[in-house]
Amino acid sequence: MATFDQRNGHSGWSSDVATVTLGLDGVVTGWSEGARRLLGHPAPEVVGRAATELLLGEGAPEATGLSLAGSQEWRGTAALRHRDGHRVETTLHAQPALDADGRTRSFVVTLSPHPDRTMVQWAFDQSSVALSTHTTASGAWERNAVAHGAGERAAETAAERRPPSLADEGFLRCVRQVAEEGVPLRYECLAPEPSCAPGATAPVPLTATHHRAWVIELWPVRDPATGEVVGVGTAAFDSSDQHAARQRLALLQEAGARIGTTLNVTRTAQELADLAVPRLADFVSVDLLDSVLRGEEPVPGPVDAAVVLRRVAHQSTAAGQDVPEAAIDLGGMDTYPPFSPPARCLADGKPVLSGADDPDFAAWIAGHETRTARVAEFGFHSVMATPLRARGITLGVAVFTRGKGSPPFEPDDLVLAEELAGRTAVGVDNARRYTRERTNALTLQRSLLPRDLPRQAAVEVAYRYLPAGTGAGVGGDWFDVVPLSGTRVALVVGDVVGHGIHASATMGRLRTAVRTLADVDLPPDELLTHLDDLVTHLATDREDIDPDEPYLVSGEIGATCLYAVYDPVSRVCTFASAGHVPPVVLRPDGTARVVELTPGPLLGVGGLPFECTELELPEGSLLAFCTDGLLEARDRDVGLGLDRLCEALAGPVSSLEATCDTILRALLPASPSDDVALLLARTRALHADQVAAWSLPSDPSIVADARAQATRQLTAWGLEEAAFVTELVVSELVTNAIRYGAVPIGLRLIRDRTLICEVSDASNTAPHLRRARTYDEGGRGLHMVAQLTQGWGTRQGPQGKTIWAEQSLPAG
Repeated sequence: MATFDQRNGHSGWSSDVATVTLGLDGVVTGWSEGARRLLGHPAPEVVGRAATELLLGEGAPEATGLSLAGSQEWRGTAALRHRDGHRVETTLHAQPALDADGRTRSFVVTLSPHPDRTMVQWAFDQSSVALSTHTTASGAWERNAVAHGAGERAAETAAERRPPSLADEGFLRCVRQVAEEGVPLRYECLAPEPSCAPGATAPVPLTATHHRAWVIELWPVRDPATGEVVGVGTAAFDSSDQHAARQRLALLQEAGARIGTTLNVTRTAQELADLAVPRLADFVSVDLLDSVLRGEEPVPGPVDAAVVLRRVAHQSTAAGQDVPEAAIDLGGMDTYPPFSPPARCLADGKPVLSGADDPDFAAWIAGHETRTARVAEFGFHSVMATPLRARGITLGVAVFTRGKGSPPFEPDDLVLAEELAGRTAVGVDNARRYTRERTNALTLQRSLLPRDLPRQAAVEVAYRYLPAGTGAGVGGDWFDVVPLSGTRVALVVGDVVGHGIHASATMGRLRTAVRTLADVDLPPDELLTHLDDLVTHLATDREDIDPDEPYLVSGEIGATCLYAVYDPVSRVCTFASAGHVPPVVLRPDGTARVVELTPGPLLGVGGLPFECTELELPEGSLLAFCTDGLLEARDRDVGLGLDRLCEALAGPVSSLEATCDTILRALLPASPSDDVALLLARTRALHADQVAAWSLPSDPSIVADARAQATRQLTAWGLEEAAFVTELVVSELVTNAIRYGAVPIGLRLIRDRTLICEVSDASNTAPHLRRARTYDEGGRGLHMVAQLTQGWGTRQGPQGKTIWAEQSLPAG
């Protein structure tokens, strides 16, 4: 017979068995600990209440065959209501409790979970997956052992049992959504690792602060009888390995977009350091060979023994611009001993994984006082050194380091670091090659451009030349100032289409051709015609080049050019343009405008004429010549650029040099996308007291009178010492004009930096030096002129030619 403990409301049966004592009226009089565990109700909540309140469904007692009538033992099944509301299928075994007279006074009912329900509970409890259930009515949680083991709280209250994810508001929102909408959901989250101390296992070694990744499946739990959502079931799966793989792939994909964005060696190295911190390491440094920074070709293969490298980039998790973990400053040199991880990886050409337990690591740290202090301060304990190698040559080394609070590097991290270093090495090598090519092209370009403009009296000049600041490479822009006869000056600016060393070489050839044609003293339109023929021939020559020949590209050549000649005597400037942007003139009254030219075709088009435009300029006028790199930009075209150039010129300036700087600041961005050439020329004028001119008849007897007039003029100028040579020059040139030329004949003396004697006539036949034989009566005149003067020549004009001779002024 079972006994009953009135104090606890429990029968005397074993507490492991779920037993209930019922009176003959069906009221619960006893409730065991096993019954509490099975149904969740504590004894005070059940004792004294009708047992039928625990049954689920309409007519539940009749369905089970349960009856308290009579005094016989009986068995049956029933669906009971758990305290949290879910259904518990049980097997009931009732035995009558008799009094001393043998009459039934109560029933002791043993409750056994239905076998299939027991299996489910076992599966729930023993699952290797973190499982939990949430009851919507009570808000209670039930978790299995795995879910408990992953908990982030050491203690939980009896009224509220929470799984690890309940600290995540996003998870709670999902639980509420599943309960309200009755639809399954998936939720992914990262939970902090319990420990990140050295030696701890970290499944996601991708950040300095590590997390474990979870994928949580949520589904609604419904009452089979009513279909109502009574709870939410969850299953949490550890997806740390998959998350780590995805993170590595994402990092590699991001590396393709973020590393090597510029053709700058230092910037490319810094991009690696910025990307790897903090997602792979706490501190990253990149050191390169000095030859790489100079664009030179490093020695092929791995680097042996101790190696000296220059720090070009580093980054750390420390906030702000400073990197306190660095033992070497940016730009500083460091020597890695042969046993150090960086030197070992450079010698073997393979990445090296090292740490505090490596004797070589300890010896390397101990050998550098500053590095020793940094390791002690920041707790660096794990290091990866990967060589930067591309196209068979070693460029430098990248060192990845983890400090206190982060787990050691793993082999998977080494594979990732090697891949990142390989991509960086390609970018660094591309930048190195570009640096070398750009340096060579700039050297060639600057050797072809004028270093110091020649001295001349016609204009005061200032100039600026800026190579392109982007990866487009150097261009073919050029400018020049060429002194001409009669104190005139040629002002030239041009631009070869394209960039690179080919454009620079073509620019040099064109500039040489312009100077050669200018020495012949051709008019601007004829000079451009000859230059156009030259460009056409150059393009024809390039068509015969083998396309596979290195450093040469076949195809058409295009160029623009503006050629202007200014005469300080007449104050007339003659322009001719081959597709070039027009100049801007600032007059002494402060008005600036674009010179209206008749534009000609680009050089190399061929067959089309060039036209001259003449403009008389007051003394002190300022001419601005430039290439389109100064005028064009993303936000404006050439027309708007010319307007802004006029505005910049019209502002108050103190000198031509200051004006150049003002123009560049007003029109250029910080890094121009194209080469820029700017040439400013302020005009001067020769006044009447510096020029003397006479018209001569075609009569040999006038030669003596011409000599006399020249002598009187030199006396008036105080140049008596030059009279003897000048008389000989005048006599010879006037005699030749009378003998071989045509009227009108003119004589002109110009006094400036030199003394110039000019004789003009209407004939286009140009004289030339010849060697006179012993008994020849003539042929020695021009030879004598050439010997007595510092230069002579001839130039063609619209109505004949002019022969000139120039001699130095007497000292003082």
